[in-house]
This record gives sequence, structure tokens and C-alpha cells, in this order.
Amino acid sequence: MKKVFLLLTLAVLMFGAACKPLETPPVTDAQEAMLTPDTESKSPEEDVQEPEPVEPVVAEPVEQVTIDYAKNFTIEYREGYKLLTVTTPWAGAEQSFSYALVPEEFAGMLDVGNAMLIKTPIKSIVTFSTTYYPFLEQIGQLESVIGIDTSMFAYNQNIRTWAEAGAIKEVGGGASMAPVDVEAVIELAPDAIMTSASGIPEYDVHPQLLEAGLPVVLNADYLEPHPLGRAEWGKFIAAFYDKEVEATKLFDELVARYEEAKMKVIAISYAPSVFLNTAWEDSWAVPQKDSYVGILLRDAGARYLFDDQEGSASSYLGFETVLDVSKEATFWLNPGMATDLASLSAMDARYADFAAFKSGEVYNTTARVTDMGGSDYYESGVANPDKVLMDLIAILHPGLLEGYELYYYKQLN
Repeated sequence: MKKVFLLLTLAVLMFGAACKPLETPPVTDAQEAMLTPDTESKSPEEDVQEPEPVEPVVAEPVEQVTIDYAKNFTIEYREGYKLLTVTTPWAGAEQSFSYALVPEEFAGMLDVGNAMLIKTPIKSIVTFSTTYYPFLEQIGQLESVIGIDTSMFAYNQNIRTWAEAGAIKEVGGGASMAPVDVEAVIELAPDAIMTSASGIPEYDVHPQLLEAGLPVVLNADYLEPHPLGRAEWGKFIAAFYDKEVEATKLFDELVARYEEAKMKVIAISYAPSVFLNTAWEDSWAVPQKDSYVGILLRDAGARYLFDDQEGSASSYLGFETVLDVSKEATFWLNPGMATDLASLSAMDARYADFAAFKSGEVYNTTARVTDMGGSDYYESGVANPDKVLMDLIAILHPGLLEGYELYYYKQLN
């Protein structure tokens, strides 16, 4: 799980030294595939005979999908294969990564340039993020997971059950904060390994796995600022199973639900004031105007008090600055790890000075969590931004969604 405190810790550790350069799948324009059958050469001693004409291998035409919201990956349909390119694998990256998804029967007959060749459909995968589970579940491929970083922070019950039974191997790395067991991954022999990257070699698992010659795929869903763009990475994952058409149909239904939710507040003139998060050692991370959360708040009809912060990431402000701006705000969302008002004020007594604290209008994403802290908001919420949006609308505009029950959010008592 991509927990908030892990991300903050990672940001602080940006001073780390770079590791030894590794060979990674470079960014190239993959050549158009030449489908040519294998032929056996004859020795000079054999009688020379006129070769019989060979029918060229022709790939079956496939239904193609487009990418409409995501900005960090592309999909191209070449002659006989699909080319996926992750254009921005981590923030500030100067290289991109290309993956040629080739039908197994054509794997030895295609020239895909310098792209990493992966035979499809894959049948097994090792994952290093919980955000992939809902997308795999949507296309009926969750059981293809044979290895994960850790089950500790997983919300998905099947993943936790299979890991406990030994059907899924925990290999470290990722959210486990333990070194990745490369030998264990090699023994699993997965068809693909999917992970995110930060660009800091000592914290990323992909350099070691690539060095071992393993088929590592980088997924940059977390960099997408738009909620629908982040959810569209379901097509990226599905392409490895040759199920991107199925994923597209599900995505189109999601978009329709999201847009329908937006329309519920379009005619409402009242926009309640909102702020988010808590301080970390007197530094307060404030989502910028066009960030993932900033867009959700705008679509939910909120008056976000820090929409003057331009950008799609976060700004870091002092405690007193946030207090000055937000002291009279109507709603307080995502207050760190707090599960009730008492635990929130225990973090810092100054939190009790906010009007939202005094009125009890504080909500956190704690409605669906495990005993170990695994949060479904940070897991399936990526694939279901329509549910997140509906929660926000219900919180900010009480009574508008009659009979609606919060799914990810919970009011702090």
C-alpha cells in the first residue's frame, strides 16, 4: 500500500547516492514487426531443391483501444504486437520504458527493436503495489498473482488469505521496507513483475530485478493527477493479459458514473470550505490545485482553501500558515492517521483550534481498514474514483444523496 507516511519518508530521503548503472529497457521506436517463419538450412551435400512457397504468417486483426485521460503511458498497435510505453516512470525521469507485448505463438518471429519483449497473455505476475489488485480482480486475473512484497498492508481478503496459506510468496521490497529477495523472485519465474519507481536506486526494486534478467514492468499510475487518468491504468495492466478491450468497457462505465456524480453538484451555488491533511514536524503537505485530491474536491463542489497553489503535486507550508487560512473552514478531510478526535488532538493540541474540529466535521479514509492498517481507500480507491467522489459529495453536501452511505470515508467521533 502506498501509505502517506511512506511517501513522505521517501521524499525526505532524496539525498541517497546513486547505485551502479544498470541496463534497463530503453526508450526506442520499436521497429515494425516482420513476421517470418523459421526455416531449416540445408547442408551443401544435400540435393538442392526448389523451395516450396511459404505462406506468410499474418497476425489476426485485434480490436484497438485508446488512452483518453492517462498522461504517462501510451499503447500502440504494431504489426503483430502491442507496444506499451511508460513515458514518465517517475517524477523528473529523463527516460521512458517500452514493452512489446507479443502473442506467444509469434515470440520468436518478431523484431521489436529494443523494447522488452513479454509473451502474452501472461499467466503469472509478481506485484509490488496493492493498487494493482482491484484492476486484476476486475478482469478476473487476481489468481495470477504468485508473489507480492508483503501482505501486511493489503486490504484484499483473497490476497491476505493466499499469502497466509503460502499460495502467494512474500518477497520483500516495496511497502515491506525490507530488501527484495531476488532469488525468491527468480524461483517463482513469473511472466511479468510490476512495480512503481521513485528514481532513487537504493529504494527501488526494479534495478536489482532487471540486473537479474527478470521481466520487470514499471507502472506510474501514482503520477497521474486526474482521478480518471489514474484509473485508466487498468487498461495498461489488462493489456498484459490481452484483456484491454474488456478493461476499456469497464472504464467507460466508470467514466459515465463519475460524470453523473459531477452533475449532481453542478447547479449548487454553495461551496463549503475544505482543507486536508495534518502537519509533519511543523511542515504541512497541501495538495496543489490540479492534484489528484484537488480535482476530486473541485468535482465535488468544494471551495478548496489552497487552490491558489498551482501545480499537480503538493506544496509544503508551515503550521501557522495553514492555521491562518483554515481555522474557520467548514470541513477537514484526511487528517493523517487519526481515527477519532481524541487521537487527532493528541498529535498536536493546536488541532483543537480549528473550527472543523470543534464542530466535529472531520472525516478520514478509515471506513475500510484492516487491523494492520491496510486501507482500501489507497488500494481500490484508485480503480474506483467514482465512489471516492460520491463520498465527498455526501460529506460536503449533506442531504443531497438521500440514503447514501459513505464507502471509504468515516466521520471522526
